[in-house]
Amino acid sequence: MTPTQLAPRFFIAVAVILIFCKAVAWLLGRVGQPAVVSEMLAGVLLGPSLLGLVLPDVKDALFPTALLPVLYVVGQVGLVLFMFQAGYAFGAHRVTGLAGTAGLVSLAGVTAPLVLGVALVLVTADAVPMRADGTSLGVSAAFVGVALAITAFPMLARIITERGHAGTRHGTLSLASGALDDMVAWIMLAVVLAFASGRAGPAIVTAGGAVLFGLVLWLVGRRVTTALMTSPRLNDNARVLGTVALLFLVAWYTDEIGLYAVFGAFAVGVVMPHTANTDRVVDTLTPVAATVFLPLFFTYSGLRTEFGLLGSAPVLLFAVACVTAAIVGKFGACWAAARVRGESQGVALRVGALMNARGLMQLIALNVGLEAGIVNASLFTVLVVVALVTTMMTTPLLSWIERREARRGREVHPPSLAVAK
Repeated sequence: MTPTQLAPRFFIAVAVILIFCKAVAWLLGRVGQPAVVSEMLAGVLLGPSLLGLVLPDVKDALFPTALLPVLYVVGQVGLVLFMFQAGYAFGAHRVTGLAGTAGLVSLAGVTAPLVLGVALVLVTADAVPMRADGTSLGVSAAFVGVALAITAFPMLARIITERGHAGTRHGTLSLASGALDDMVAWIMLAVVLAFASGRAGPAIVTAGGAVLFGLVLWLVGRRVTTALMTSPRLNDNARVLGTVALLFLVAWYTDEIGLYAVFGAFAVGVVMPHTANTDRVVDTLTPVAATVFLPLFFTYSGLRTEFGLLGSAPVLLFAVACVTAAIVGKFGACWAAARVRGESQGVALRVGALMNARGLMQLIALNVGLEAGIVNASLFTVLVVVALVTTMMTTPLLSWIERREARRGREVHPPSLAVAK
């Protein structure tokens, strides 16, 4: 297709994606699901799992093969802006006071799902076709383990704020643990991607480039971003322009060294100074990313998710095992770690429920793995199911915990009975 033929296809595809995502968000919002769940599900429904199954000609007309690279690139813009906001939110939640408990909860929430994921792949290696061509068993196992270890920190922060839990013990502990969890998980993912190349050259470039990037951020990153946000010679428009240019420059560099754009954008967000000017820049960029660009990324991911692959008994059983390992490894381990540190049952359950959500962060990791060639279609679909299930169960779990505590409170302190006259 020529660019003049592709442009109108792009416009109608974007219109359909945005309207459909909004409709699904409205429906699921009535049962308390956050917008990110709706957009994840909407993206899957627009792909071969539903639209391609029911109306294949419509799906092919809306999303021709030539359009997919365009959706990918525009979706990457949304991811860069989103990960920048996630990094900025991460920097705002310092681990103070609860450092010991947050550290143990984070360690448990990374180690348990990592070990369970690796063990699951190793045990089922000969029975389930989960390895991409040319990918070693060790790399596949490590990738699944890291994918299960990820926590949806930005969504976790949003749920805590929307439900009025900011400042509570479980809210503060979850934010601190989630921030540590994601930092460790993204570092591990970068290590897996470096080893996945199977050649010393790319791994050295990635490792050396990452070290150089870290040194530049450490030595001059904070100074540059502080100057950008505090210089009296710049207005808000100039700051937005400077931030976007910096983000895209860093995204280019981290992509070139094999570290991927999302890592660079997240790192820039972390070193941004927390000022009123920065808040306005983030508030300007985030709605555009969340409303327009991210749904395109979800749809691009959905177009590569084929629930029909779950019709194979081995793949379906692997998916069930993967979901179970994800929940036990994250919810169970985080709950247990909080209890070991002396937290109450209510706090520990809420921390486990919040840490268990994978959300968009796991979907980003899956797409990185798919682009790197270490994830095949079956594994991609299975891990999308994990992301959907663990994210969708978060708000119902929190509501159940609240009802449970309210019911127990009434049992311990029953209302006084009115005296019959």
